[in-house]
Amino acid sequence: MSGTTLAEWLRAQDDSALVALLRARPDLATPPPADTTVLATRIGSRASVARACEDLDTLTLTVLEALLVLDADQAPVTRTAVQELFGTTDISAPLDALRSRALLWGGDHALSTPPASRDAVNPFPCGLGRSVPRLADADLTSLDPDEHRVLQTLAAGPPVGQTKDAAHVVSLANARTPIQKLLARGLLVRRDAQTVELPREIGLKVRGDRPLGTVQTTEPPLTTFRRDLSDVDHTGGGEALELSRHVETLLKSWSEDPPAVLRSGGVGVRELRKLAKDLDVDERRAALLVELVVNAGLVADTEGVEPEWVPTTQTDAWLVAAPEHRWATLAQAWLDLPRLPGLIGQRDDRDRLLNPLAPELNRPGAPRDRRRILEALAALEPGTAVIEPDELAAVLAWRAPRRGGRLRDELVRWTVEEGTQVGVLAHNAITAQGRTLLTEGPGAAAKRLGDALPAPVDHVLVQADLTVVAPGRLDPELADEIALVADVESAGSATVYRVREGSVRRAFDAGRSAADLHELFKSRSRTPVPQSLTYLIDDAARRHGRLRGGAAGSFLRCDDPVLITEVMSHAAAERLALRKIAPTVLVSPLPLAEVLDGLRDAGFAPAAEGPDGHVLDLRAGGRRIAGKGRRRPVQPSAPSDEQLGELVRLVRAGDRAATTTGGARVSVPGHLGAGPSATLALLQRAAREGRSVLVDFVDGHGTAARRVITPQIVGGGVLEGVDVSYGEVRRFPLHRITSAALVEGDGA
Repeated sequence: MSGTTLAEWLRAQDDSALVALLRARPDLATPPPADTTVLATRIGSRASVARACEDLDTLTLTVLEALLVLDADQAPVTRTAVQELFGTTDISAPLDALRSRALLWGGDHALSTPPASRDAVNPFPCGLGRSVPRLADADLTSLDPDEHRVLQTLAAGPPVGQTKDAAHVVSLANARTPIQKLLARGLLVRRDAQTVELPREIGLKVRGDRPLGTVQTTEPPLTTFRRDLSDVDHTGGGEALELSRHVETLLKSWSEDPPAVLRSGGVGVRELRKLAKDLDVDERRAALLVELVVNAGLVADTEGVEPEWVPTTQTDAWLVAAPEHRWATLAQAWLDLPRLPGLIGQRDDRDRLLNPLAPELNRPGAPRDRRRILEALAALEPGTAVIEPDELAAVLAWRAPRRGGRLRDELVRWTVEEGTQVGVLAHNAITAQGRTLLTEGPGAAAKRLGDALPAPVDHVLVQADLTVVAPGRLDPELADEIALVADVESAGSATVYRVREGSVRRAFDAGRSAADLHELFKSRSRTPVPQSLTYLIDDAARRHGRLRGGAAGSFLRCDDPVLITEVMSHAAAERLALRKIAPTVLVSPLPLAEVLDGLRDAGFAPAAEGPDGHVLDLRAGGRRIAGKGRRRPVQPSAPSDEQLGELVRLVRAGDRAATTTGGARVSVPGHLGAGPSATLALLQRAAREGRSVLVDFVDGHGTAARRVITPQIVGGGVLEGVDVSYGEVRRFPLHRITSAALVEGDGA
């Protein structure tokens, strides 16, 4: 049976079909093909066929494999023959999908596939071996049960097996094992000393009325249930605030004590455990936070002799941003993360532990796969949740079985887990802000989260046990004040703080007075301020600041000579190099902050003062380095339909130029000679005869381009003519034209 070639079939398609083909297989358009023959060659390449199969679902791939079972890559086959392999299953949609990607061409009486399909898709399509035509009429009725079991095992696929029984060729009379008997009968093919293969014809006979084996013709079911939409969004909003709080703590911690960069890259196990303990989270969440802050550009490698992971200058802008904008920055960083945090804690092929930020976690395709999973959840009705992520993995595996590699199913589970921690998902359903992030970007998602979050509260509830309950998200000013005077004990929709002597002293060190703290709790607490809190503040205030320090290096002063004597008699005095210069004044060559910290460790409660005698806040502002920008995956923009249409017109023009009666294309060599003269003569002839010309040229930016031009004026170093594709008059310097050829017909 003869059929049309791929190039002939492409030439017969209309322009809209070719535009759709180039959109479905964008690799075909780069670089622009010169004509249909070049396009057909590119379509049939193994790498391009493999890429084209990545988006095919299981049924469509099975149809393609069925075509290979019929050897459609070698000679055309009929649609009827393909349909017989599938029984009553309708294969119209799969055939259309294959045609739209040029993985199949020809009419129903002569279907063909690219010769590279077998290597690109499956060397053993549908689990069947290579064909041995002489076995088409083989009789299997005389085989014993053991031989039948071997055939059934190999017929189920794959059709090859490893065995020592293939080492020597024996006759049927001398055969002892089922493998040897089948080899002697010619029902198995010996590929090498340890490999046998079941021929396709025998596999089909063994399978009987199921020639393709088990074919999953429909998408597996996905069990879902409805959640209250407000509950999903509220839970996701809470996770978004918790994420922001944890990242803020991480940034402040690493500002003061940045972890070292491992020699192999990444963060060490000890530093990760310390971070997890400081944040009161498990190590998996701590590892995800580390990956996010680096990808968001909030932390970077100093790249020095002893490199460290240090917050960047972008941290300061992030810290003062509104909570919803903080979240949007982190959520977008997660969505774009070209890495797999789920691998952290596992071991590589060399049995080395994979740490956060390790280069082995890099996966350029991770953002695409992560977005595909989220888009599957977003396609469900709002508030619809999946019962089991494994079911979602099965659905996505059916939709695109060639995507994701060996970690395909794990990636679904990791994405659901990470998305929940980031606040994009909640209860296995996508949140409103997560849906907006996918479709409209981080700016719109931040606004959506801001609208969904409850209004900040301006009050707290002070308890008798010195805990302070924030019954919701505090307004920024109150949140800063409470965080200064109390430590977070538990977080969530209602955050619980605890006031301790150390936290009160921290507020005093920052310049707050006892009166300021009394007024804070009196004016902002909806419950009566317990007497125990009042006593704690007053007692700490009496002790705080009795010692005053300044820069000498540094000095200490106190109105009470007895306290000065007590300090000098303490062991810390020698360590801090303190020296009495007056009954109430001590000095030290050490920095003031170091002296005050040493005295606090010794049990004293000093305070720093400025030249005016007021208390100074000496808390470290934290280290910063220049930001390096967010690690965004490179995603080239898709060409427009107009651009693809122009490319198709140029391919058509190339076809016409290839069949022109004017002969071969005239090329301009890189030196003076007959080439430029011949090109000029060709252009002048086209202008006289009103013919169109396919022109290759280099534009002012050094980019090669091609146009079909109807010359009007050729001279003075310039070609002026009508661009056939746009109907506009254009001018081309002759020295930029690299080749030209006459086009058959009028060039339109």
